[in-house]
Amino acid sequence: MRKQSSLKRPLIVFPLAFHFATLLVSFGILIAVALRVDSGGPYTDEQITPVIARAVVRQDSGSLAVRMTPELAALRAETPDLWFVVEDDAGRSLSFGRVPSHYASLIGRLSDLSYAQIRDREPPYDLVAVIRREIGPAGPLTILGHGKLTELSFLFLMASNVTIIPIFLLLALTSLVVTPWIVRRSLAGVSRIAQEAEQIDTDRRGRRLSEEHVPSEIAPLVRAVNDALRRLDEGYERQRRFIASAAHELRTPIAILRAKVEAADDAPTRRLGNDVHRLATLAEQLLDLQRLDTDRNDEDLDLAEVARRVVGDLAPLLIAADRCIEVRVDNRQPCRGDAAALERVLTNLIQNAIEHGGRHVIVRVIGAGFEVEDDGPGIPAAERERVFEPFHRLRPRSSGSGLGLNLVQRVVEQHGGRVSIHDAAGSGTIVRVELNSR
Repeated sequence: MRKQSSLKRPLIVFPLAFHFATLLVSFGILIAVALRVDSGGPYTDEQITPVIARAVVRQDSGSLAVRMTPELAALRAETPDLWFVVEDDAGRSLSFGRVPSHYASLIGRLSDLSYAQIRDREPPYDLVAVIRREIGPAGPLTILGHGKLTELSFLFLMASNVTIIPIFLLLALTSLVVTPWIVRRSLAGVSRIAQEAEQIDTDRRGRRLSEEHVPSEIAPLVRAVNDALRRLDEGYERQRRFIASAAHELRTPIAILRAKVEAADDAPTRRLGNDVHRLATLAEQLLDLQRLDTDRNDEDLDLAEVARRVVGDLAPLLIAADRCIEVRVDNRQPCRGDAAALERVLTNLIQNAIEHGGRHVIVRVIGAGFEVEDDGPGIPAAERERVFEPFHRLRPRSSGSGLGLNLVQRVVEQHGGRVSIHDAAGSGTIVRVELNSR
């Protein structure tokens, strides 16, 4: 079977992949533009200014002096043409190395500046310099210096100022967290109608799926399902009315036929009595199925009284058929239900026990339930689920209608209970009905 596709892939995974790809492409384009924003060429590595600031000290007279620190010594060894000019806010300055004459006019005014990258147009790039404000042992300083050259200056400037990377990280995080949340929130209505659909069954007709909270793209599907449910309800109602009408119409001719058969003088005609009785039982069971949906009247019940009443009504028929029946009350618990419906359940179970060869039938009340035991041949384990199907017969030539146990199951389920079949001691069958206690 082909695995069902999920909406998570097209609605979450694909957009996230697209967002990340867009971010990477945009980042690459930005880097390319940054590297080619001008005519090209090197820049002075701005990391030299902190080293210079830590090497500048203030003398007792207030003037500035350079102290050859290990960092500065390493920087000078790496860049022999190192030079710089340092100036404090009071205008005191010092120079180190060979400062190009082009910058002579800046000496004494460096404190007015804070940030710059200067580059000449042609090799050997002797005029390439950087201006930065730093704080060192001598206090705030403005440094103009020339040191190690780098080709990735613009990218390095962006990274060192920590401006572009957080933006991309924020966009990535937003895509990763916000997009799934938006999708889940948008599809919340779908989960809601799925829960509503799980509550629809044959005993809860007339229910419809809500269209209020579903996306507009799914609303046509919901409306189509609701239309299908409406057509099914209408078809079920037509079928129910037909069965009820047919059963009602059959009762009168069946009663007339039974009277004529019982009054007949010849034996062959009287032998038709069993078939007429079977036909009458079928009509009554069809009416019982119709009543399940319309004539429910729950009340507090004493199952022992219900059992005695049903057995009392059936006892003459059982005695005439050379059968015996007894009622045993092991313990009783009050329960709530439709007395007439449960009487039909018990009647059908007793008739079914007699139908399948039971000569001794026991009706046993146990708590909020009861069971009917017979001493017949029993029901094979493989058939114990199928016997509850409509018109299923354990023996094809049986005189039963095939609706008795199906009617029993439907009534018990409407009462929130369950019915099960078990082996009796020795031989025979026990059909157990368990209801909810009050």
